[in-house]
Amino acid sequence: MSKSDTSNGAAAVMAPPSTRTSTPILGLDVGTSRIVLSWKDSEHYSFNSQLNAFVAVPYTRMTENALRREGVPFEKHDQELVVLGNEAPRFADLLNVEMRRPMVQGVLNPAEPESLPVIRTIVETMVHQDDSGKPKVYISVPAAPLNGEEGLTYHEATLRQMFGDMKYPVQVINEGLAVVYSELEDTNYTGIGISCGGGLCNVCLAYLSMPAMSFSMPKAGDFIDSSVAGVTGDLANRVRLAKEDNFHFNGAYPEKLHQVIAVYYDDLIQSLINSMRDAFSNSKKMSKLNKPIPIVLSGGTASPKGFRDRFEKLLRSTDFPIQISEIRMARNPMTATAKGALVAGLAESDN
Repeated sequence: MSKSDTSNGAAAVMAPPSTRTSTPILGLDVGTSRIVLSWKDSEHYSFNSQLNAFVAVPYTRMTENALRREGVPFEKHDQELVVLGNEAPRFADLLNVEMRRPMVQGVLNPAEPESLPVIRTIVETMVHQDDSGKPKVYISVPAAPLNGEEGLTYHEATLRQMFGDMKYPVQVINEGLAVVYSELEDTNYTGIGISCGGGLCNVCLAYLSMPAMSFSMPKAGDFIDSSVAGVTGDLANRVRLAKEDNFHFNGAYPEKLHQVIAVYYDDLIQSLINSMRDAFSNSKKMSKLNKPIPIVLSGGTASPKGFRDRFEKLLRSTDFPIQISEIRMARNPMTATAKGALVAGLAESDN
């Protein structure tokens, strides 16, 4: 991306309100599907979200000028224009192509050479500074899968280096733990936080804010999209849009697309519950819990109406090794991780 031209209208479209800079602490969820920024003004939390994706369109001077006039975020690369963030799906649909993804299964996409430059550009257009200097950024990172690291060390180190190059002080926080910090203040940060994202489902069991066990499962929203696309012949991007726009669990699906989505949602939920059961059954730490604890669900993949009820039904039919007091949805499933990262940062700044 060293040859790109970033002097365009992207910042005006993607930037949050200027009042964001009133706090020196930011929370950032760098997810496979979305990058979500959180900040706090007085007593209010605010958020900005951009799709972590891009589409290359053929370059012409006419197209470049049209994109700039419409305020569409883009960069110019040799003979193509790269459309970033929330505008990417519209252009992918028009061109009948799949979006290109900087991340896959929760980490940087090794098959996409533009991964880090695209993420950096999106972050730079979201995170602005004023005369008070660079804010400290708390970013979420996924937990390792139960069977190993699988690229997480490289992912975390590379993000740290990227923010270091941008001169932003940075700290990292486990994604599932961030959900606990965001949603479980009423249980003194004790419970299970689950983030069902695009590339991974992250799980963290915390006791009094301390992570007792964390892991991820490499089956999440992208798994549903690609699996459904393989059955129906649709583009995975169009499956994602249908899933996010109007899919819900109701037991009756007049459209084949929704029927297939429901099948793979059940597969994902059951796999997640099985992974949790196996992980917690084999941990000696579980015996120290002396009362039932809550589960909180978050993430875009957990957003469809009825997800919580379906999850609870399948969990209650399983011989689960931990007593669960309740299963609740995050107040805002899409922003819970970013908010939790911010909560962690604000707590540290108070010390």
